[in-house]
Amino acid sequence: MDKTTKKTLFITDMESGLEPILQQETNVQPENMLMIQSYGPIISHPFGEIMRSIILAIYQEKVEEIFVVGSTNKRNVFEDAQSQLKVNMNDKLKTVDYLFKNVKPDFIEDSISDWLDGSRNVREDINKSVEIIRHHPLVPSNVKIHSLVVNNNAEVAAVNQP
Repeated sequence: MDKTTKKTLFITDMESGLEPILQQETNVQPENMLMIQSYGPIISHPFGEIMRSIILAIYQEKVEEIFVVGSTNKRNVFEDAQSQLKVNMNDKLKTVDYLFKNVKPDFIEDSISDWLDGSRNVREDINKSVEIIRHHPLVPSNVKIHSLVVNNNAEVAAVNQP
């Protein structure tokens, strides 16, 4: 008997220890879980590297379900990164900020700070990423895409299903 296993892809931030919570909340066994981690589960461009990894996982690993998972306690990481950049690379930041303001077709955000920080609303970022995946021309319509938000205590705060 040929039994195919359903693979589930999780796009998460860099927070560790989410796997048991995700397994419990989604009933996906560890051997069927695939993870893509980045600083914030934000897909900023429909043809960027994270989206490329998602598409390859769908076709190579036979992914049937995707969860975009965000955490509400990550905001201070972005603020720390920005302050470090300002101290160490102020002149380069001014140059890149100029590009953001004057070459709008290539950049989604208005400034380097906006790009690094993302929106102040984790749910909004996740929902935008879900919509990019859902409407991507290379993502099959049978792939289920959900959003999931965990709070500071790493408990599940919300699940959005289609």
